[in-house]
Amino acid sequence: MRKTTIYLTIFLLIFSSCSKEDEIQLLDIVSEKFENLYAPQNGGRNQRTGQMEPVSGEFTKFNFSTGQITTSDTDWDVAFRATTIIVNGGVSLETIDEPTRTGNSAVYIANGTMSSVTDVDLMSLTQDSSNGYAVPTGGGNGWYTYQGPPVNLISPTPGKILVFRTNDGKYAKMEILSYYKDAPENPDAYTDETPYYTFNFVYQPNEGVTSF
Repeated sequence: MRKTTIYLTIFLLIFSSCSKEDEIQLLDIVSEKFENLYAPQNGGRNQRTGQMEPVSGEFTKFNFSTGQITTSDTDWDVAFRATTIIVNGGVSLETIDEPTRTGNSAVYIANGTMSSVTDVDLMSLTQDSSNGYAVPTGGGNGWYTYQGPPVNLISPTPGKILVFRTNDGKYAKMEILSYYKDAPENPDAYTDETPYYTFNFVYQPNEGVTSF
């Protein structure tokens, strides 16, 4: 009876120690704001002639784990070129200068706010494909709304939160705040520079955790 009590005590101590160790190893969720991510493109609609020209230019790549822009060919999660957003997962549409997908990133657009989107809907995650990008392009289709002449303004659509699976299997969410340099409260498409993304993002660094 005494040995059983001793073994039970040892087991409880080990279990308690492991539980505390697991809690200590849990990393803090990262919540940050990134300002003025510059994502230019060449081509598109010629403002002088009104004609469409082939789109090209390097995508600006971003890594959620570092919270920084990266030039790596492999270690990136999401990338931007003008209003186009791609992920490092799926296949390339083979536009000029578009990077090869080497990872398993995916994304979907959730309706809500940064505070209300608290869990990842795994079934909604989508990768870029030969049929189109996971984040739809065009005003009113994905993350932004386009207001035509005479204002010609690109504005993030309220209530659209981008939820990501990252290249290394973690999760993140993003709220795009502005497409204009320094995120003016009332941007002017004719005087404010583009394309400069300012966004809030939350990164969940713990493996297998799908909540924020």
